[in-house]
Amino acid sequence: MPFIIEKPRTIISPNLLKELEEYTSDQGQVVVHGIVRPQNESSFIRIWPTTFLFDQHSAHISELVHFEKISGFPVWTEVKANTEFGFTLIFTGLPKSCVIFDLCEVIPQSNGFNIPSILRNEQDVYYLDFSGL
Repeated sequence: MPFIIEKPRTIISPNLLKELEEYTSDQGQVVVHGIVRPQNESSFIRIWPTTFLFDQHSAHISELVHFEKISGFPVWTEVKANTEFGFTLIFTGLPKSCVIFDLCEVIPQSNGFNIPSILRNEQDVYYLDFSGL
C-alpha cells in the first residue's frame, strides 16, 4: 500500500544548490500589457509566434510563450473605433545584464508590432501602447 513520506531525508550538494539558485534568478518571465486605441475606424490585430524581445547589448532573444485577449496568427481580433482594447503577452526571461530591449514581431509583411528601446524595470512588467503601429 502506498504511503506519504512526511519527512524525507534529502541530501543536496551545496554546489548544485548554488547552481540552481543562479539558474532560477536568471530565468523568469517578462509580462507586456498592451493597449490599442484605434481612432475613427475599427482596426484588426493579431500576434505572431515570431514576436520576440531583443536585448540591445547581447545576442539574447526572449521568446513569446503565452498571450491573452489577442488572437494568434492567422486569426484576427477586431478592435472597434474609439475604444481601448487590452491584451497581455508573456515572454521568457531576460538576462540580468539586460537594461534596454526591443519588442519586435518578425513577420513577412509590413505593420508588425515594433517597439524599440524599452527600459528594463525590476518587475519585468510593462505597459505599452501599440496604437500608432
